[in-house]
Amino acid sequence: MRPRRILAAIALLAAGAQTAPPAADIRPVHDPVLIREGATWHVFSTGIGKDGQGLIAARTSADLVTWAPGTPPFASLPEWAARAIPGARNLWAPDISFVNGRYRLYYSVSTFGSNRSAIGLATTPTLDPKRPGYGWRDEGLVLESRPGDAYNAIDPAFVVDRQGRHWLSFGSFWSGLKLVELNPATGKPLRPAARPLALASRPVPAGAPSIIEAPYIFERGGWYWLIASYDYCCKGVNSTYYTVIGRSRTIAGPYRGKDGSSMLAGGGTMLLRADLEEKGRFRGPGHAGQYRGADGVDRLVYHAYDKQNAGAPTLRIATLHWGADGWPVARPQGE
Repeated sequence: MRPRRILAAIALLAAGAQTAPPAADIRPVHDPVLIREGATWHVFSTGIGKDGQGLIAARTSADLVTWAPGTPPFASLPEWAARAIPGARNLWAPDISFVNGRYRLYYSVSTFGSNRSAIGLATTPTLDPKRPGYGWRDEGLVLESRPGDAYNAIDPAFVVDRQGRHWLSFGSFWSGLKLVELNPATGKPLRPAARPLALASRPVPAGAPSIIEAPYIFERGGWYWLIASYDYCCKGVNSTYYTVIGRSRTIAGPYRGKDGSSMLAGGGTMLLRADLEEKGRFRGPGHAGQYRGADGVDRLVYHAYDKQNAGAPTLRIATLHWGADGWPVARPQGE
């Protein structure tokens, strides 16, 4: 979620909470990520709600349809985050993975209108509060950005390449999406002083914002696939957010759309479009993450704004269907 509109967005999300049906806790949900442990699906998302749910929100489901509130990872803002980012009140845009016997939750810390931002890490051996050993351990700062940097350290997403090297993509606005290599043992930058690699950007006239964020990389069929969100979120049914995808033979890119357009120049192929038709219910789909379970199915989790529920940001799940040309089409549940 972009810091320049976080206050207005939180107000919108809180309003949407009043419309959530009790049997399906799917709104307000912003910036979701999906994972499965045993028979239980888990979604973590930007902190909206009461108590710990206002830091990082958690939901669980047995069937990907009916969702209920889960146990939030944090009861209070980590002390390091409060010191590093004065004025921070909640945590945004988490990412969840299972690595070396522990779940890794990367999360963002920032404030309105600033790229004084940070990405943190918390880990636990299980996501089930009833299992022995459950408990989130905050591992502290992973990386940060400050005014004067050409990037914004939010929207993290973890990935392992075919050689077993660990990476973290991140970025929102400024000069675009970035990539850093991680130490597999710590989950933090392997070379802290190294300049982040450029993944994608949208060149614009001087003084205009580069409207791109929320990178997510995964591997399939000998290609690395980069998902990114373009245009404006956080405006309810007037949101113009949409999601594109590109692919590369190497994890650092260059990523290109089906037509050969470079994501370093604002290219890519449409994956989830902003529904501009008046009859369309869900608007501004974006901040997507992929999850491939034991069944081999690629699922896409994202949020969109529900016209039938006061524009509330709503949890959406789609399946990626791979065509003969090797490119995916996203088909949302129920469609």
